[in-house]
Amino acid sequence: MAIHRNLLDGPEPTLLPEDEQPYRMLAEESASPTQVVAEFPAFCLGWAMLADDAFAAGRPVESYAYARTGYHRGLDALRRAGWKGHGPVPWEHRGNRGFLRCLAALARAAGAIKETEEEARCWQFLKDSSAEAYTELKPSSVL
Repeated sequence: MAIHRNLLDGPEPTLLPEDEQPYRMLAEESASPTQVVAEFPAFCLGWAMLADDAFAAGRPVESYAYARTGYHRGLDALRRAGWKGHGPVPWEHRGNRGFLRCLAALARAAGAIKETEEEARCWQFLKDSSAEAYTELKPSSVL
């Protein structure tokens, strides 16, 4: 994985720490996202998975709640990692993907419940944080 320095003298990329246990629970132990976040409530990927599942099941308000929880947990983690409110949060780093997925899920759910300003703000935040995540996660209807 190559994460390069911003050549425009912007902030260094923020890389969130990774705890292997929740990933292991999902992969090897076949634990559900609910079980994982119950044991590791700061694990953003679990919240993102819950948000995605709720959205796919036609429960956008529940999806919004899960995504917002993961988003705020991720903001807390970013700040602890030295993030100052802006700068790259690379998609290539596995530890960042849960937060970025929560941000995309929050944008999607906000749109579904007609929170259009928040939807636009979240998509822009995602794009500003990681162009790769934005490309990977945005629906084709969002430009």
